[in-house]
Amino acid sequence: MIKRHKTAKQLFSYPLYWAECYGVSPFLPTTREEMDALGWDSCDVIIVSGDAYVDHPSFGMAVLGRLLEAQGYRVGIIDQPDWRNTDDFMRLGRPNLYFGVTAGNMDSLINRYTADLKVRNDDAYTPYGVGGKRPDRAVIVYSQRCKEAFHDIPVMIGGIEASLRRIAQYDYWSDEVRRSVLVDSTADILLYGNAERAIIEVTHEMAMGKTLDELTNIRGTTIIRNTPPGGYTEIDSTRVDWPGKVDQIYSPYEYIPEGKCQTKDGEEESDVMPIRVIPAPLRRGEKLDPEKTYIRLPSFEKVSKDPVLYAHTSRILHLESNPHNARALIQKHGKKEIWVNPPPIPLETPEMDGVFDLPYARVPHPKYKKARIPAYDMIKTSINIMRGCFGGCTFCSITEHEGRVIQSRSHESILNEIEDIKAKVPGFTGHISDLGGPTSNMYTLNCNDDEVQASCRKLSCVYPTICSNLNTDHSPTTQLYRKTRAVEGIHTVSIASGLRYDLAVEDPEYVRELVTHHVGGLLKIAPEHSENDTLSKMMKPGMGTYDRFKRMFDTYSKQAGKKQHLIPYFIAAHPGSSDEDMMNLALWLKTNDFKPDQVQTFYPSPMSLATAMYHSGKNPLKPVTYKSEDVYTPKDAKQRVMQKSFLRYHDSNNWQDLRNTLIQMGRPDLIGNGENKLVPSADKDIQTPRRPKNAKPGQATGASHTSNRPTMAKNATNEKTRAKRNNSTTTATGRASGTPTNGNTAKRRKPKVKSR
Repeated sequence: MIKRHKTAKQLFSYPLYWAECYGVSPFLPTTREEMDALGWDSCDVIIVSGDAYVDHPSFGMAVLGRLLEAQGYRVGIIDQPDWRNTDDFMRLGRPNLYFGVTAGNMDSLINRYTADLKVRNDDAYTPYGVGGKRPDRAVIVYSQRCKEAFHDIPVMIGGIEASLRRIAQYDYWSDEVRRSVLVDSTADILLYGNAERAIIEVTHEMAMGKTLDELTNIRGTTIIRNTPPGGYTEIDSTRVDWPGKVDQIYSPYEYIPEGKCQTKDGEEESDVMPIRVIPAPLRRGEKLDPEKTYIRLPSFEKVSKDPVLYAHTSRILHLESNPHNARALIQKHGKKEIWVNPPPIPLETPEMDGVFDLPYARVPHPKYKKARIPAYDMIKTSINIMRGCFGGCTFCSITEHEGRVIQSRSHESILNEIEDIKAKVPGFTGHISDLGGPTSNMYTLNCNDDEVQASCRKLSCVYPTICSNLNTDHSPTTQLYRKTRAVEGIHTVSIASGLRYDLAVEDPEYVRELVTHHVGGLLKIAPEHSENDTLSKMMKPGMGTYDRFKRMFDTYSKQAGKKQHLIPYFIAAHPGSSDEDMMNLALWLKTNDFKPDQVQTFYPSPMSLATAMYHSGKNPLKPVTYKSEDVYTPKDAKQRVMQKSFLRYHDSNNWQDLRNTLIQMGRPDLIGNGENKLVPSADKDIQTPRRPKNAKPGQATGASHTSNRPTMAKNATNEKTRAKRNNSTTTATGRASGTPTNGNTAKRRKPKVKSR
């Protein structure tokens, strides 16, 4: 009988490795000198990361490093190495077991480029926020450097960059489908998702003498095989155009008689059986053991050339994400097979507590001295209370990384972390900046029925409506908020993580508690759009739910005697979003008197369902065929910018472009002055004085041949102009006057800039 709801070995029940005698390190060492101070002659595991080393439970390298330390291993950190040669990768010597490689808390390409593919100038995970301290596709580069440094040492890759590239995936930055990162990186094994279970199991097995070639069935791992394993049933899902009647097909692999194979020595391996191959349309009529079943995806070569097959593959991957019923996946890359084991079993509350109760220093490594690391400043007084998300938003990859099953910590563990913050965070003032996670109000919410959860393959628990089996009781969260406010020395507890308002309205007492005590005037929520056609491609609720939440928010704010506002977030150029949809969204914004400052354009991140829509033009939320629903997606750079301009209809810089667009759409009636108009007529534009015809770079106007630099107001007084000329020089590159050069760090008054 097949077990319905799967469990796993307790995270902290493994026998400790012999090196546990060294005890706990103040910080995991980053140099040989630090290793010597700890009395280490070598590291058992070396973690290579694209982030600066912050010993905090919000940083992946710290979590896994401290977890392995608690298992008795000596763990070193190589943070933000110089990837141009192997020197940095050798600074801690040869690891006894393996290198663990991660790009960091963010995908290196999303970290480096905007949705418009412009280079970012900063990096929040680097001291002083300096950009360019990690390479593009950092997992590939770091892994290859580790192999160059020590070719005989296994390399394990993980983190969000590797996790979302475990099979062939569309790459927005090169506009092509790329191979699994496991192939390109030359690594030996890939760990996906929050990898605590997998990394402990793999590490202990390797410590006992096993090689990675022997570790083929560990959940949460992806490996390379030469051939599929014996003893399994294959579901062939390589096609989308199966004929109406499908006959049983023969295995494409060599037939092995009587369930046995002959080894080179003439010995028989009794656990190897013939492979049964079942076409996808026939699988419904037969119950198969998921532990001995895998699904064959279309090969890399096929999905790279056929966008429809790519969308089909994306749908299968997402349907096989429930750890309690997911089957292994296999995808051919040339002569190799990428084998994706089922997702890891979620951590239970005591295990989550154990991970977050590890002895984190909660500050950056001392070698950074007083250097500011922006990402740390953002989270140093925030607390992660849960993991996972069952929302299923198609534009988001959190679910594909952390899973749909919510993993929550206990109240006691969270309150202990507050005491830890009070004791360890320098300059703590009594403000907890966040109690949250991927979604702050999914804490403790899960399926009410283990058997239902074990068989469910829904992509979302809240779309199109909230599942009747979902627990929506927010009282554990409400009680947690009250307990944290009562901690001595805590004067404010903010909620800054995303809020799922369609869940919140199911528990008015939670909304009252949130609005009364945990909103500092503004609450960010994410309707993402106003139009149902686009919302259906996002798997987001309609605006009726938003209106219901807003009424509750306003009522409870008034009762609390507070003047508070909602700050909604929206996305432009999402798959399914037409120009008319964006126009209607802009009208909704104006009607509701919202003037967004920070707006975003859809960013096709690896593995998300919306990215599959963007690339293929098909809708993987439904079965995909060559004749199935087409999805319109704005791809042209100008159109993406134009759709973004609709979100900032109030910005005079966008008015002329919006006028032209509205005229092309046949909606000139929205141009003019009045409440029912979207943009004013041209006579309302702010007139910017023209510069003199003989203006040159460096002239008193402040003009530069660089088009994106501001122009100084033409009506500057003669005194200011003369002072500016006396205290500045113009560089050969056309640097605007008044800009300090390398040899002059004196502060200077910036010229006034007149807005256009």
